[in-house]
Amino acid sequence: MNDTNRLPPVVTIDGPSGSGKGTIAKLLADRLGFTLLDSGALYRAAALAALQKEVDLADEAVLTQVAKDLDVRFLVSDGRLQVLLEGRDITNEIRMERVSMAASTVAAIPGVRAALLQRQRDFRLEPGLVADGRDMGTTVFPDAPVKVYLTATADERARRREAQLREKGVSVSLRDLLDDIRARDAQDMNRKASPLAPAEDAVELDSTGVGIEEVLRRVLALVQERTSS
Repeated sequence: MNDTNRLPPVVTIDGPSGSGKGTIAKLLADRLGFTLLDSGALYRAAALAALQKEVDLADEAVLTQVAKDLDVRFLVSDGRLQVLLEGRDITNEIRMERVSMAASTVAAIPGVRAALLQRQRDFRLEPGLVADGRDMGTTVFPDAPVKVYLTATADERARRREAQLREKGVSVSLRDLLDDIRARDAQDMNRKASPLAPAEDAVELDSTGVGIEEVLRRVLALVQERTSS
C-alpha cells in the first residue's frame, strides 16, 4: 500500500466516443504539467496496423500478435499529440471512421487488451498522468485518486463529430454518424473485456450543452479537492 502511495498521481478521464474527454484530457495535462496518455490512440494504432496487414478482424490470435508487435510512439508538442506507427505519422489517419470502428472491434479482444495494458501503465511518470480512455479508472489505473466519467447524449456527440469532419472538408451524414456512435456505444459497453462503464468511485459529468472551459473548470476543481488532502 505504501508503494502505491508513492506512485505519481493519475487523473483518469473515461467516457464514450465524442464526449469531449480527449479535449479535456489534453487541456488538463497542459494545465497541470502532467504526462498525457491517449489510450484510444493505442487501440486505433493497433487497428490501423491490422487493416494495413489485411488481418481478419475476427482472428483474435493474429490480432493479439499485432498488438504485441506494435511499433508505436507518441510525441507531444505544443499541446498536440503526434502518433507514429513504425516511424510514420498516423495522427490523422487513425481518426478515420473505418479505423474507429475497427478499433472498437480490436479493443474488445482480451489478448489485445492484455498486450497493451503494461504499455499504458508505463506512462505513469512524475509529476503525474492524465489518462484518457474507456477503462482507465476501472482496469488500467484502479488506484487513481481522481476519476472522471465524462459523457453526453448521443445526439450531441454526433453533432460534435459532424462539425469536426466538416471543418476538415469531409461531407458526412448526421444520421450515419449517430448510428455509428450508437453502434460503438453498444459494442464498447457490452464487450466482455473491460466494458465501458464508470468506476464506482468516479465522478460523472454530463457535457451536453456545456462549454469546454466550464467542463475543464469542474475537473480542475475535482483534482484540487481530491489531491489536496
